Amino acid sequence: MTTSIVRPEVEIHPQLTDPLLPELLHPSRLLWTPRELADLTRTVTTELTTSLREVLRFDEDRRWWARLALTDGVELWLLSWLPGQHTKPHDHGGASGSFTVLQGELGEEYRYPGGPVRRRAHTAGQGIGFGAGRAHQVLGVGSEPAASVHAYSPPLVPTREYTSLADVPNEIPPLPAIVRS
Repeated sequence: MTTSIVRPEVEIHPQLTDPLLPELLHPSRLLWTPRELADLTRTVTTELTTSLREVLRFDEDRRWWARLALTDGVELWLLSWLPGQHTKPHDHGGASGSFTVLQGELGEEYRYPGGPVRRRAHTAGQGIGFGAGRAHQVLGVGSEPAASVHAYSPPLVPTREYTSLADVPNEIPPLPAIVRS
């Protein structure tokens, strides 16, 4: 007898009970554009602020994160950043992405394949959607703790880390084959 595990159409963090979130996730949408991801993270940060703050944690030893939701087309995360906490330079394995700052300020260095390294700051309420191939490094800046909501499509694609953003390839590598049951 073969048993298979069937994932529910939408997985949602148990502390998030607002009925708006399942509506925002569009479970039948299998691939989200950067603009759709940006709209999602912006709406989640503005409409679910109180619920997000109840889930949010800060950890002095390492960056903290929690998956908020998962469908076959998108994954949604909440991340916290104490001043100075940062990621390594990375891309999202060919997935499109977005993040919107819930509180505080994040610094970002980013690079598209073949392009220059650029810098920008994101404060509460600001965000960005980005396409496949964009690599970045994100840093909690300022004196206050920061938090941000991130979304990726397709979901569950492994990130690729780099020694520096200068090491990002000049061409976008293809998405790895993902088998879901």
